Amino acid sequence: MAPTSGEEIALGRARDAAARGAWADAYTGYLEAREVGGLGPAELADFASVAYAAGHLDVAIETWERLHEELSRLGEDIGAAGAAVRVAMHLLFDTALMAPVRGWLHRAERLLDPATPTPVHAWFAAVRAFERLLSGDVDAARDWADRAIETGSHTDPAAAAIGRVARARLVILDGDVPRGLELLDEAGTAVMTGDLDALSTGVVYCELVCALQGLAQYDLAEQWTEAMERWARTNAIGSLHGRCRVHRAEILRLRGQCAHAEQQVLLACDELRPYVRRELGWPLTELGRIRLRRGDLPGAEEALLAAHGLGWDPEPGLSLVRLAGGDADTAAAAIREALARPLPVPSKELPPTSGLRRAPLLDAQVRIAVARGDLETARAAARELDEVAVRFESTALAASALRARGDLLLAEGDAVGASASFTDAVRAWSQVGAPYETAECRLRLADAQGALGNLRAETLERSAARTELERIAHGPATDGPATDGPRTETAEPDTFVREGDHWRVVFDGRRTTVRDSKGMHHLARLFAAPGREFHVLDLVAADSDDPAAAGRLSRAGDLGPLLDDRAKQMYRRRLADIEEDIEDARADNDIARQEQAGIEREFLINELTRAVGLGGRDRHAGVASERARAAVTQAVRKAIGHLRDACPALGDHLDRTISTGTYCTYAPDPRLPSGWST
Repeated sequence: MAPTSGEEIALGRARDAAARGAWADAYTGYLEAREVGGLGPAELADFASVAYAAGHLDVAIETWERLHEELSRLGEDIGAAGAAVRVAMHLLFDTALMAPVRGWLHRAERLLDPATPTPVHAWFAAVRAFERLLSGDVDAARDWADRAIETGSHTDPAAAAIGRVARARLVILDGDVPRGLELLDEAGTAVMTGDLDALSTGVVYCELVCALQGLAQYDLAEQWTEAMERWARTNAIGSLHGRCRVHRAEILRLRGQCAHAEQQVLLACDELRPYVRRELGWPLTELGRIRLRRGDLPGAEEALLAAHGLGWDPEPGLSLVRLAGGDADTAAAAIREALARPLPVPSKELPPTSGLRRAPLLDAQVRIAVARGDLETARAAARELDEVAVRFESTALAASALRARGDLLLAEGDAVGASASFTDAVRAWSQVGAPYETAECRLRLADAQGALGNLRAETLERSAARTELERIAHGPATDGPATDGPRTETAEPDTFVREGDHWRVVFDGRRTTVRDSKGMHHLARLFAAPGREFHVLDLVAADSDDPAAAGRLSRAGDLGPLLDDRAKQMYRRRLADIEEDIEDARADNDIARQEQAGIEREFLINELTRAVGLGGRDRHAGVASERARAAVTQAVRKAIGHLRDACPALGDHLDRTISTGTYCTYAPDPRLPSGWST
């Protein structure tokens, strides 16, 4: 028997790790195999998939690009086209930069023979459908979605499933909501069979929830979010964990559990950061919405401005923050601009420019216009919002329209009509299960009752509303006793104690042991002081043999370049793709495409400018805590993963109660018995 080479040994370890879902170990194994003897086409494809799962999006895209070049050189057109489609898919779902997506789809299209359908043809159609949808070309998107379904049904069920979600969203945009919901249900049911790969399953779940959120079908969105969470606990890879958290935060915000929602969305930002830059605007915008509901106007503004800095549209949140801060004139100008000239920034998380995209903006415009006494603007916005609610048959949109109508009637002096509208709005938002919106409408109902002289009714409504808003703003960051009920006095106490190379853990009467790690040390310190915020530098120093480590780390203040060489090269390649797309758009006299690509070019140039100073020197982060933040977050999340494997209930508990970031904390529900033996 011939001796086994170092490359074969490394590949064997990498494949074994990938089969176990140990993505970091698999990634290291493929890197070692590549250094020892290189990787063939099949191994490159596997490595690209593992790199994505391990949190290295740039490496995944770069590897698919390399595979495309190698297979093109070998004359393997189908394989080369498939690699190009994978590049386009990752750029679409993880960067939302449409110009580079179009460039890679053009490369794939030149290599595909339309007469011989293959799985690559199906994936090409699925990605093209979403590219056209996000670019506003719904007619072409509809055609490509149908092709993805037809071809994928015979060649690749995953591509067909993604095509079905695209078609469902298009049917909804056409105004046929019942049929669109049926198609979404069909697409969701298909992924629950477990026949699709992890990435495709996650994409379908995520797109399904995004579609329902955009339609304001919150009950259905919550059901599918729960299904996605159950699946994600053991199957999600790449950015899907973080995306699932944002969807959960959206539902928690709606349900009035804003402390918990903020915790979840901050975790999502940490988990999404290795995969996305521009799309990080999505969780940041959600963070702004949550903080606005909690009355944290500076925090809301900070999050929304950060989202805007990433090229994301922060409206209507930013205008509502301005209104809450007393600057109605600035709010009015901003919301007017957002409605008249919406940013052509594509987003899978938001509906394309349509009545659904305009509805939140219209709702905000009514509030702002009424506050300024601009009733003509308020009438026009309320009328359009009502038309959108009727067209898309959503209880939540109808509730929004009722509240807008009540605001307008009260401003016009019709307190009777306003009272009736606010009463209906309270009933509708209560039916949706949205306590914050319900409380807001109760306050407006109190105003109407006061105008009618019904002081007892006014007091009743105002008191109920203020009690609920106070709970939402200052409520605990956990869900309550439903999942963490009180233990009996005879139950073994919760325990988290190190014993040699392992930790003895008892949670809710269940015993287990987990191997020692830095993350376990960090968790022990958090458990020892529930509710206390620990700076990550303190956690790093406490786990170091050198007690001055934190001080030296703080003084050093240098994390290296803001963008590493690979990231800068990737950005420059994307810029070249964008320049080519702009030239094509000019040749076709496609003004909208030029504008979209121009915004993408500006975003990438700003990112490179931020990272590279005069003379081409790298700008350094200069914030020592960022390195510690990343290290602590990774260590804690990995430890929680090991604990979840041993005790799923404990994993769920820690997801709800552990917050990481520059400051880390353990925040159990103060209403429940707490305290770990550490």
